Amino acid sequence: MRALGAAAGVLSAALLAAPLTAQSAPAKIDYAAERASIGRYQDSDQRLQDVGWQLAQGNAAFCRKVVPSIGLQLQDMASYGAPAIARAALGLSRDFAVQTAARGSPAALAGGFTRNREIARLGGLDPNTVPAGAAMDWQRLVTAHDHVDTVLSRQGSLAVSFADGSQAQAEPVPVCATRFELLGAGDTAVADGARVVIGIDFPAFAYDEPVFAGVVAHELAHNVLGHDAWLDRNGRTRKHVRRTEREADRLMPWLLANAGYDPAAAVTFMKQWGSRHDAGLLMWRKHDGWDERAEFIAGEVPMIADLMAREGRADWATHFRREIDPAGGLVAARKR
Repeated sequence: MRALGAAAGVLSAALLAAPLTAQSAPAKIDYAAERASIGRYQDSDQRLQDVGWQLAQGNAAFCRKVVPSIGLQLQDMASYGAPAIARAALGLSRDFAVQTAARGSPAALAGGFTRNREIARLGGLDPNTVPAGAAMDWQRLVTAHDHVDTVLSRQGSLAVSFADGSQAQAEPVPVCATRFELLGAGDTAVADGARVVIGIDFPAFAYDEPVFAGVVAHELAHNVLGHDAWLDRNGRTRKHVRRTEREADRLMPWLLANAGYDPAAAVTFMKQWGSRHDAGLLMWRKHDGWDERAEFIAGEVPMIADLMAREGRADWATHFRREIDPAGGLVAARKR
Protein backbone atom coordinates (compact mmCIF):
# COMPACT_ATOMS: atom_id res chain seq x y z
CA MET A 1 0.00 0.00 0.00
CA ARG A 2 2.73 2.40 -0.94
CA ALA A 3 2.27 5.33 -3.30
CA LEU A 4 2.72 4.73 -6.99
CA GLY A 5 3.53 7.28 -9.67
CA ALA A 6 0.37 8.93 -10.97
CA ALA A 7 -1.25 7.37 -14.00
CA ALA A 8 -0.02 8.97 -17.18
CA GLY A 9 -1.18 8.23 -20.67
CA VAL A 10 -1.96 5.10 -22.63
CA LEU A 11 0.07 2.37 -24.21
CA SER A 12 0.10 3.14 -27.92
CA ALA A 13 3.60 3.25 -29.38
CA ALA A 14 3.37 6.79 -30.68
CA LEU A 15 2.18 8.27 -27.41
CA LEU A 16 4.98 6.59 -25.49
CA ALA A 17 7.55 7.75 -28.00
CA ALA A 18 9.55 10.95 -27.65
CA PRO A 19 7.70 14.22 -28.35
CA LEU A 20 7.48 15.32 -31.95
CA THR A 21 10.51 17.10 -33.40
CA ALA A 22 10.90 19.20 -36.51
CA GLN A 23 12.15 16.10 -38.29
CA SER A 24 9.10 14.03 -37.38
CA ALA A 25 6.67 13.05 -40.09
CA PRO A 26 3.17 13.76 -38.73
CA ALA A 27 1.58 12.37 -41.88
CA LYS A 28 2.81 8.90 -40.92
CA ILE A 29 1.03 8.97 -37.58
CA ASP A 30 -2.31 7.21 -37.51
CA TYR A 31 -4.26 9.76 -35.48
CA ALA A 32 -7.43 7.69 -35.65
CA ALA A 33 -5.58 4.82 -33.98
CA GLU A 34 -4.14 7.18 -31.36
CA ARG A 35 -7.60 8.57 -30.66
CA ALA A 36 -9.00 5.06 -30.32
CA SER A 37 -6.19 4.12 -27.95
CA ILE A 38 -6.90 7.13 -25.77
CA GLY A 39 -10.60 6.27 -25.91
CA ARG A 40 -10.00 2.75 -24.62
CA TYR A 41 -8.01 4.14 -21.71
CA GLN A 42 -10.76 6.66 -20.98
CA ASP A 43 -13.43 3.95 -21.06
CA SER A 44 -11.60 2.08 -18.29
CA ASP A 45 -11.04 5.30 -16.35
CA GLN A 46 -14.74 6.15 -16.64
CA ARG A 47 -15.62 2.76 -15.17
CA LEU A 48 -13.21 3.28 -12.28
CA GLN A 49 -14.45 6.82 -11.61
CA ASP A 50 -18.11 5.78 -11.75
CA VAL A 51 -17.58 3.00 -9.20
CA GLY A 52 -15.18 5.03 -7.06
CA TRP A 53 -17.63 7.92 -6.89
CA GLN A 54 -20.52 5.65 -5.91
CA LEU A 55 -18.45 4.12 -3.11
CA ALA A 56 -16.92 7.38 -1.84
CA GLN A 57 -20.17 9.33 -1.93
CA GLY A 58 -22.30 6.50 -0.54
CA ASN A 59 -20.04 6.07 2.49
CA ALA A 60 -19.32 9.72 3.23
CA ALA A 61 -21.51 9.67 6.34
CA PHE A 62 -19.13 7.19 7.99
CA CYS A 63 -15.68 8.35 6.83
CA ARG A 64 -13.58 10.28 9.33
CA LYS A 65 -12.24 12.52 6.56
CA VAL A 66 -14.50 13.87 3.84
CA VAL A 67 -13.92 16.45 1.12
CA PRO A 68 -16.24 18.38 -1.20
CA SER A 69 -16.21 17.00 -4.73
CA ILE A 70 -18.06 17.39 -8.03
CA GLY A 71 -16.75 14.13 -9.53
CA LEU A 72 -14.68 15.80 -12.27
CA GLN A 73 -11.54 14.11 -13.59
CA LEU A 74 -9.17 16.19 -15.73
CA GLN A 75 -6.59 15.24 -18.32
CA ASP A 76 -3.38 17.05 -19.24
CA MET A 77 -1.61 16.44 -22.54
CA ALA A 78 1.71 16.95 -20.75
CA SER A 79 1.15 13.62 -19.03
CA TYR A 80 1.41 11.76 -22.35
CA GLY A 81 4.69 10.60 -23.84
CA ALA A 82 4.06 12.71 -26.95
CA PRO A 83 1.90 15.70 -25.97
CA ALA A 84 1.74 17.12 -29.50
CA ILE A 85 0.42 13.85 -30.89
CA ALA A 86 -2.16 13.59 -28.12
CA ARG A 87 -3.35 17.16 -28.75
CA ALA A 88 -3.63 16.54 -32.48
CA ALA A 89 -5.43 13.21 -31.98
CA LEU A 90 -8.05 14.86 -29.73
CA GLY A 91 -8.27 18.09 -31.74
CA LEU A 92 -7.10 20.29 -28.88
CA SER A 93 -5.15 23.53 -29.02
CA ARG A 94 -4.58 23.60 -25.25
CA ASP A 95 -3.35 20.90 -22.88
CA PHE A 96 -6.25 20.55 -20.43
CA ALA A 97 -9.56 18.87 -21.13
CA VAL A 98 -12.27 16.87 -19.38
CA GLN A 99 -11.33 13.24 -18.79
CA THR A 100 -14.43 11.96 -16.98
CA ALA A 101 -17.46 13.14 -15.07
CA ALA A 102 -18.39 10.33 -12.70
CA ARG A 103 -21.87 8.92 -13.19
CA GLY A 104 -24.35 10.58 -10.85
CA SER A 105 -21.88 13.24 -9.72
CA PRO A 106 -22.62 16.99 -9.75
CA ALA A 107 -20.35 17.36 -12.79
CA ALA A 108 -22.29 14.72 -14.71
CA LEU A 109 -25.66 16.12 -13.64
CA ALA A 110 -24.67 19.70 -14.52
CA GLY A 111 -24.05 18.81 -18.14
CA GLY A 112 -21.28 20.31 -20.24
CA PHE A 113 -18.49 18.21 -18.76
CA THR A 114 -18.18 15.96 -21.80
CA ARG A 115 -15.15 13.82 -22.56
CA ASN A 116 -12.22 15.69 -24.18
CA ARG A 117 -13.93 19.08 -23.92
CA GLU A 118 -11.14 21.65 -23.91
CA ILE A 119 -10.73 23.65 -20.68
CA ALA A 120 -9.63 27.30 -20.56
CA ARG A 121 -10.07 28.06 -16.86
CA LEU A 122 -10.78 26.31 -13.59
CA GLY A 123 -12.30 29.06 -11.51
CA GLY A 124 -9.70 31.81 -11.56
CA LEU A 125 -6.84 29.64 -12.84
CA ASP A 126 -5.88 28.82 -16.42
CA PRO A 127 -4.17 25.47 -15.82
CA ASN A 128 -2.61 25.60 -19.27
CA THR A 129 -0.37 28.45 -18.10
CA VAL A 130 1.12 26.44 -15.23
CA PRO A 131 4.66 25.41 -16.28
CA ALA A 132 4.93 21.76 -17.23
CA GLY A 133 7.98 19.53 -17.16
CA ALA A 134 9.10 17.14 -19.84
CA ALA A 135 6.81 14.57 -21.45
CA MET A 136 5.08 12.19 -19.01
CA ASP A 137 4.82 15.04 -16.49
CA TRP A 138 2.01 14.12 -14.08
CA GLN A 139 2.74 16.75 -11.43
CA ARG A 140 0.86 19.52 -13.23
CA LEU A 141 -2.29 17.40 -13.38
CA VAL A 142 -2.03 16.82 -9.62
CA THR A 143 -1.65 20.60 -9.17
CA ALA A 144 -4.82 21.20 -11.19
CA HIS A 145 -6.83 18.67 -9.17
CA ASP A 146 -5.47 20.19 -5.94
CA HIS A 147 -6.61 23.60 -7.16
CA VAL A 148 -10.11 22.28 -7.85
CA ASP A 149 -10.29 20.82 -4.34
CA THR A 150 -9.15 24.11 -2.81
CA VAL A 151 -11.72 26.15 -4.72
CA LEU A 152 -14.52 23.78 -3.76
CA SER A 153 -13.49 23.88 -0.09
CA ARG A 154 -13.28 27.67 0.02
CA GLN A 155 -16.07 28.75 -2.32
CA GLY A 156 -18.52 25.85 -2.36
CA SER A 157 -18.75 25.68 -6.15
CA LEU A 158 -16.56 25.66 -9.25
CA ALA A 159 -17.09 27.44 -12.54
CA VAL A 160 -15.22 25.89 -15.46
CA SER A 161 -14.65 27.89 -18.65
CA PHE A 162 -14.26 26.02 -21.92
CA ALA A 163 -12.36 26.87 -25.08
CA ASP A 164 -15.56 27.84 -26.91
CA GLY A 165 -16.24 30.59 -24.35
CA SER A 166 -19.05 28.80 -22.51
CA GLN A 167 -19.11 27.87 -18.83
CA ALA A 168 -20.40 25.08 -16.65
CA GLN A 169 -20.77 25.21 -12.89
CA ALA A 170 -21.32 22.54 -10.28
CA GLU A 171 -21.76 22.52 -6.51
CA PRO A 172 -20.00 19.77 -4.58
CA VAL A 173 -21.22 17.08 -2.22
CA PRO A 174 -19.16 15.39 0.53
CA VAL A 175 -17.27 12.22 -0.35
CA CYS A 176 -14.72 10.07 1.43
CA ALA A 177 -11.30 11.67 0.92
CA THR A 178 -9.76 9.42 -1.74
CA ARG A 179 -8.81 9.94 -5.37
CA PHE A 180 -9.18 7.12 -7.86
CA GLU A 181 -6.46 6.80 -10.49
CA LEU A 182 -6.05 4.45 -13.43
CA LEU A 183 -2.51 3.30 -14.09
CA GLY A 184 -1.73 3.13 -17.80
CA ALA A 185 -0.08 -0.29 -17.53
CA GLY A 186 0.00 -3.29 -15.22
CA ASP A 187 -2.46 -5.32 -13.17
CA THR A 188 -1.81 -3.92 -9.70
CA ALA A 189 -4.32 -2.51 -7.23
CA VAL A 190 -2.98 -0.44 -4.32
CA ALA A 191 -3.98 2.22 -1.81
CA ASP A 192 -1.65 4.74 -0.19
CA GLY A 193 -3.94 6.53 2.25
CA ALA A 194 -5.00 9.24 -0.19
CA ARG A 195 -5.45 7.36 -3.47
CA VAL A 196 -6.70 4.13 -4.92
CA VAL A 197 -4.61 3.21 -7.96
CA ILE A 198 -5.62 0.34 -10.23
CA GLY A 199 -3.73 -0.88 -13.29
CA ILE A 200 -5.61 -0.96 -16.58
CA ASP A 201 -4.85 -4.68 -16.95
CA PHE A 202 -6.38 -5.69 -13.62
CA PRO A 203 -8.62 -8.67 -14.47
CA ALA A 204 -11.63 -7.33 -12.55
CA PHE A 205 -12.23 -4.73 -15.28
CA ALA A 206 -13.84 -7.63 -17.16
CA TYR A 207 -16.21 -8.47 -14.29
CA ASP A 208 -19.77 -7.24 -13.82
CA GLU A 209 -19.85 -3.81 -12.18
CA PRO A 210 -20.86 -4.91 -8.64
CA VAL A 211 -18.07 -7.50 -8.66
CA PHE A 212 -15.54 -5.05 -10.09
CA ALA A 213 -16.62 -2.67 -7.33
CA GLY A 214 -15.35 -5.27 -4.88
CA VAL A 215 -11.69 -4.64 -5.66
CA VAL A 216 -12.23 -0.86 -5.58
CA ALA A 217 -13.98 -1.24 -2.22
CA HIS A 218 -11.10 -3.34 -0.87
CA GLU A 219 -8.57 -0.62 -1.68
CA LEU A 220 -10.87 2.17 -0.48
CA ALA A 221 -11.27 0.25 2.79
CA HIS A 222 -7.52 0.53 3.39
CA ASN A 223 -7.78 4.32 3.11
CA VAL A 224 -10.90 4.92 5.18
CA LEU A 225 -9.58 2.64 7.93
CA GLY A 226 -6.22 4.46 8.02
CA HIS A 227 -4.12 1.37 7.33
CA ASP A 228 -1.16 2.99 5.60
CA ALA A 229 -0.54 5.42 8.47
CA TRP A 230 -1.10 2.65 11.05
CA LEU A 231 1.48 0.41 9.36
CA ASP A 232 3.93 3.31 9.17
CA ARG A 233 3.60 3.76 12.93
CA ASN A 234 3.55 0.12 13.96
CA GLY A 235 5.69 -1.60 11.35
CA ARG A 236 4.88 -3.58 8.23
CA THR A 237 5.34 -7.00 9.74
CA ARG A 238 3.63 -9.97 8.19
CA LYS A 239 1.22 -10.16 11.13
CA HIS A 240 0.31 -6.48 10.91
CA VAL A 241 -0.25 -6.53 7.17
CA ARG A 242 -2.40 -9.64 7.40
CA ARG A 243 -4.62 -8.00 10.01
CA THR A 244 -5.11 -4.88 7.90
CA GLU A 245 -5.83 -6.98 4.82
CA ARG A 246 -8.43 -8.94 6.74
CA GLU A 247 -10.07 -5.70 7.84
CA ALA A 248 -10.13 -4.41 4.28
CA ASP A 249 -11.71 -7.67 3.10
CA ARG A 250 -14.37 -7.59 5.79
CA LEU A 251 -15.25 -3.94 5.17
CA MET A 252 -15.78 -4.52 1.44
CA PRO A 253 -19.45 -5.58 1.72
CA TRP A 254 -20.24 -2.67 4.05
CA LEU A 255 -18.90 -0.18 1.53
CA LEU A 256 -20.73 -1.91 -1.31
CA ALA A 257 -24.05 -1.88 0.54
CA ASN A 258 -23.91 1.85 1.23
CA ALA A 259 -23.08 2.46 -2.44
CA GLY A 260 -26.19 0.61 -3.57
CA TYR A 261 -24.48 -2.63 -4.59
CA ASP A 262 -25.30 -6.11 -3.33
CA PRO A 263 -22.84 -6.70 -0.45
CA ALA A 264 -22.61 -10.35 -1.48
CA ALA A 265 -20.79 -9.16 -4.61
CA ALA A 266 -17.70 -8.86 -2.40
CA VAL A 267 -17.83 -12.60 -1.81
CA THR A 268 -18.28 -13.18 -5.54
CA PHE A 269 -15.25 -11.03 -6.26
CA MET A 270 -13.03 -12.94 -3.86
CA LYS A 271 -14.15 -16.29 -5.24
CA GLN A 272 -13.92 -15.21 -8.87
CA TRP A 273 -10.57 -13.50 -8.45
CA GLY A 274 -9.02 -15.75 -5.86
CA SER A 275 -9.77 -19.06 -7.54
CA ARG A 276 -7.95 -17.88 -10.67
CA HIS A 277 -5.20 -15.71 -9.22
CA ASP A 278 -4.26 -17.31 -5.92
CA ALA A 279 -0.63 -16.32 -6.48
CA GLY A 280 -1.55 -12.78 -7.52
CA LEU A 281 -1.54 -9.39 -5.87
CA LEU A 282 -4.18 -10.06 -3.23
CA MET A 283 -2.95 -13.57 -2.44
CA TRP A 284 0.64 -13.10 -1.28
CA ARG A 285 1.75 -14.74 1.96
CA LYS A 286 0.73 -11.81 4.16
CA HIS A 287 -2.88 -12.57 3.28
CA ASP A 288 -5.17 -15.39 4.31
CA GLY A 289 -6.04 -17.93 1.65
CA TRP A 290 -8.67 -16.77 -0.84
CA ASP A 291 -11.25 -19.30 0.40
CA GLU A 292 -10.74 -18.14 4.00
CA ARG A 293 -11.04 -14.54 2.88
CA ALA A 294 -14.32 -15.30 1.13
CA GLU A 295 -15.64 -16.83 4.36
CA PHE A 296 -14.60 -13.79 6.41
CA ILE A 297 -16.38 -11.51 3.94
CA ALA A 298 -19.51 -13.66 3.88
CA GLY A 299 -19.60 -13.52 7.68
CA GLU A 300 -20.29 -9.78 7.51
CA VAL A 301 -23.26 -10.01 5.15
CA PRO A 302 -25.99 -11.04 7.65
CA MET A 303 -25.26 -8.07 9.95
CA ILE A 304 -25.21 -5.73 6.96
CA ALA A 305 -28.54 -7.08 5.71
CA ASP A 306 -30.07 -6.57 9.15
CA LEU A 307 -28.80 -2.99 9.41
CA MET A 308 -29.97 -2.13 5.91
CA ALA A 309 -33.42 -3.50 6.70
CA ARG A 310 -33.71 -1.65 10.02
CA GLU A 311 -31.82 1.59 9.36
CA GLY A 312 -31.43 1.82 5.60
CA ARG A 313 -27.66 2.04 5.87
CA ALA A 314 -24.70 -0.05 7.03
CA ASP A 315 -23.06 2.13 9.67
CA TRP A 316 -19.59 0.59 9.76
CA ALA A 317 -18.20 3.49 11.81
CA THR A 318 -20.36 2.22 14.69
CA HIS A 319 -20.86 -1.49 14.10
CA PHE A 320 -17.79 -2.78 12.25
CA ARG A 321 -15.45 -4.89 14.41
CA ARG A 322 -11.82 -3.83 14.02
CA GLU A 323 -8.90 -6.25 13.76
CA ILE A 324 -6.44 -3.57 14.92
CA ASP A 325 -6.38 -0.74 17.42
CA PRO A 326 -6.66 2.27 15.08
CA ALA A 327 -4.94 4.50 17.65
CA GLY A 328 -1.99 2.12 17.97
CA GLY A 329 1.37 3.85 17.82
CA LEU A 330 -0.02 7.38 18.08
CA VAL A 331 1.59 8.08 21.49
CA ALA A 332 4.98 6.86 20.26
CA ALA A 333 4.58 8.93 17.12
CA ARG A 334 3.97 12.09 19.16
CA LYS A 335 7.08 11.46 21.27
CA ARG A 336 9.23 11.28 18.14
